[in-house]
Amino acid sequence: MRIAVLGGTGLIGSQVVGFLAADGHDAEPLSPSNGVDLLTGEGLDAGLKGADVVVNLTNSPTFDEKSPEFFRVTMENMLAAAQRQGVGHAVILSIVGVDQVPALDYYRAKVLQEDVLKGGPVPWSIVRATQFFEFVKSVLSWTSDGDTVRLPATPVQPLASADIARAVAGVCAGPPLLGVRNVAGPEVFTLDKLGRVALAAQGDPRPVVTDPAAGMFGAVEGDVLTAPGDAVIATTTFREWLATQK
Repeated sequence: MRIAVLGGTGLIGSQVVGFLAADGHDAEPLSPSNGVDLLTGEGLDAGLKGADVVVNLTNSPTFDEKSPEFFRVTMENMLAAAQRQGVGHAVILSIVGVDQVPALDYYRAKVLQEDVLKGGPVPWSIVRATQFFEFVKSVLSWTSDGDTVRLPATPVQPLASADIARAVAGVCAGPPLLGVRNVAGPEVFTLDKLGRVALAAQGDPRPVVTDPAAGMFGAVEGDVLTAPGDAVIATTTFREWLATQK
């Protein structure tokens, strides 16, 4: 099976390409570096020619009010090219609980991306994942004032990027779901506790202050970012992952 991987050189995309290739598929990473630009549509038809599946793992360069337009344009370009080239399955990566956090521009943008896919001409699948372990460092930096890290007690259920990539590769290799597959990590943390575990593992003495208004996750209500009942639960724990980063 030939699978075109848009964003195939990024954190998730490069691993998806590796998993697909290991399973015997012809997985081709597509990005501006090899002439494929989703925003302009340049190179898309050539990149998707002969593909059975296209998976879009690109991301908006911003998390603000500009992100909806990025996802609208890139999805419309991808689906138009996929239809012209006879691609039979389109896959995207989204976020668990994304449609339940209307206060965040980026989450509304990802819902728009899902809606464009669902309303498009190509049979589709959506993989929704919880937050990446690799994302924790960024979260800590966003809410740090130098001596203290402030985080809300928002429940999260993060997982390793490798586990996300494996799930995406599995969906790409199968028939269109015409639905959503949720994937989450094996443990639920409050975000402030996750921050404390991460800082301790790094030998960072800064305290974590619980602040319900801190950072973008302060806008999240309840446990909507944790696994729904139908989720596939990955096996790599946060502490196991941290041990591999030393």
